[in-house]
Amino acid sequence: MNPATLIPTPDAISAPWGWFYVLLMLTFLLHILVMNAMLGGGIIALFSALRGDQQNTLLGKEFGYKWPYTIAFAVNMGVAPLLFVQVLYGQFFYSSSILMAVWWFSIFGLLILAYYGAYIYDFKFEALGNPRIFMLEFAVFILLFVAFLFSNNMTLMLQPEKWQAYFNNSEGSLLNLSDVTLYPRYLHFVVGSVAVAGLFLSLIGHFRFTKSTVNREFLINQGMTYFTYATAVQIIIGFWFLLALPKNVMMVFMGGSSYGTILLLFGIILGFAALYTGYKKQVVIASVITLATVAAMVFMRDLVRIAYLEPYFQLSDLVVEPQYSPLIFFLVVFAVGLILIGYMLKLAFGCRKEVTK
Repeated sequence: MNPATLIPTPDAISAPWGWFYVLLMLTFLLHILVMNAMLGGGIIALFSALRGDQQNTLLGKEFGYKWPYTIAFAVNMGVAPLLFVQVLYGQFFYSSSILMAVWWFSIFGLLILAYYGAYIYDFKFEALGNPRIFMLEFAVFILLFVAFLFSNNMTLMLQPEKWQAYFNNSEGSLLNLSDVTLYPRYLHFVVGSVAVAGLFLSLIGHFRFTKSTVNREFLINQGMTYFTYATAVQIIIGFWFLLALPKNVMMVFMGGSSYGTILLLFGIILGFAALYTGYKKQVVIASVITLATVAAMVFMRDLVRIAYLEPYFQLSDLVVEPQYSPLIFFLVVFAVGLILIGYMLKLAFGCRKEVTK
């Protein structure tokens, strides 16, 4: 069967695709930064709890204060890029979501359970005592599983040739486990989240955004240690991910496309620069470099998607039926929302500073 016959006809869009592409890149960048802080922070808190000494316990407690906030921000900031993916690649995304519908719909319940776990870990930290580690493990493992389901969907949508498995399993329980890129892609995200979360903890200590008695220098040193080691592992996994890609996709970054090749070289240089600044514990410089690195990775990720779907679809194929008012309304609300979020964070950090005086 020709896989192209399984792909639904795309809906018309209300504005030129470039608008939605830029918004997808921007909103996904914001989402992935907070998502990394959330997931990686939970992993670091779990490692700290397992080590068990006083300072590591306080580090886990410090992250517990931030965890419910990061989950809320990650979930809410994930709505916009998910919607823009549906606008631009709806015929692929909806199809893969239906194929794994049972798993996909379970994400809502799983996130609610993880959210409860994060709140209990935060508010009942002292009351739970040592058993709190089980609540931490519960929430972290759920978030890791949710991330795995997302990786499955994002890879399955790129491979219509695998949709034929529906005729042998129409129950909505398909996963893309046979894809050789699934595992490095997933680990690339998970290990990267530990690096970003380590940097997040270092920034908390650097700018005194802490209300616990944890030693600030310990917070900075531990955060940068996690950042440095995770970045080193991330570079290795990144090369594994690159080599696991189909040849036609890999060649986009190996001379087949000037843009893709430059992005890869830029990402590699930034990765090693981040490694150096992490080793030197230069928190602010490492943060700027990491932001640029994550931005480069976001664009590289999109190039992978474009290369996978090229035999079936190009964004320029989308039909435009002009209706600009929804786009204008979104842009206004988005700008106001970012301002309000910045203001809320300023108030929250101001309160934390007052507590530490």
